[in-house]
Amino acid sequence: MCETSLPSALQERMQCLQELGDFTESCQAELKDLFEALGWSPESDAHAAQMNVCPFDPNHTVQRDRMEKHKAACRLSQLGYSKEEQAEMCDPSVCYENTTIPSTIIDKETMQQVIFQARANVPPMGSAHAQSDYSTDAPDVPHNHKRALCDLTAADRLALYDHVIQEATQQSARRQPNNEDLYVDLVAKLKRGDDQSEPKSHLEVLAEMRDYRRRRQSYRAKNVHITKKSYTEVIRDVIDVHSGELARVWQEEKESKASQQSSRRRASETDRSASVESRDSRISSRDEHGGKRHRKRSRERENKSKSKRDSHSPKRHHKKKKKHKS
Repeated sequence: MCETSLPSALQERMQCLQELGDFTESCQAELKDLFEALGWSPESDAHAAQMNVCPFDPNHTVQRDRMEKHKAACRLSQLGYSKEEQAEMCDPSVCYENTTIPSTIIDKETMQQVIFQARANVPPMGSAHAQSDYSTDAPDVPHNHKRALCDLTAADRLALYDHVIQEATQQSARRQPNNEDLYVDLVAKLKRGDDQSEPKSHLEVLAEMRDYRRRRQSYRAKNVHITKKSYTEVIRDVIDVHSGELARVWQEEKESKASQQSSRRRASETDRSASVESRDSRISSRDEHGGKRHRKRSRERENKSKSKRDSHSPKRHHKKKKKHKS
């Protein structure tokens, strides 16, 4: 019973293996057709699919061709720079390619050495910064202005500035500038004959190209507003420009005078109103005092007239006569 079942189990396994082999062959054939249609090769695809682990964060796996860019961004993220700050950053080395401008690179070790050396060279008296103004532990190299102000002190920034100036001065001194073109007599070279076999310099070639461009019709067409006008038309345009400028200045002066007159008129009106009010107050006070004096005088006249009437009355005369007799 067991002998008869064993060959059947082997046959089933062999059949499964055959089906898997056929399936893998069909898949490989389809992949091959796809690579041929796209122009790829299995070797390049295998190379592109290789993944590497980021040295700053082991949880990051990046393709090999993108590892350098990822390492720069991941390093900045580890230092605390946000994505917005990273987007504003740029590589300054592009500005110094194919140029003779002196440049220097400062890493963390160089920055630490410069700061410590400046701190050690501080004199005890007469210095703008003391030793306590320098950083004891140099931080990482700042990649933007905000981080430079936060991480470095004023003394640290001054020491780095002096270091960069010194390095740039030394690099400029080592270079020998080529000032031969400054001492070339271009007029004499341009006046010489064309039959001379001496090769032309770079400045002579540039001068010839400039003269050639000026003689071309296209250059004259660009400056037709000057070349196609007569002397009278050019002078007329100059006079129009000056006249317009003078008219503008005259209009500004006129407006300023009008504003001054209006301000003076308002000031005189305010003064006049103040004088009228003071005059009215004086008149009212004078009328009030005059009325008082008039009433006082009228009372005095009434009293005098009353006293006179009393003196002429017979009763008062009889009383005076009795007093006289007694």
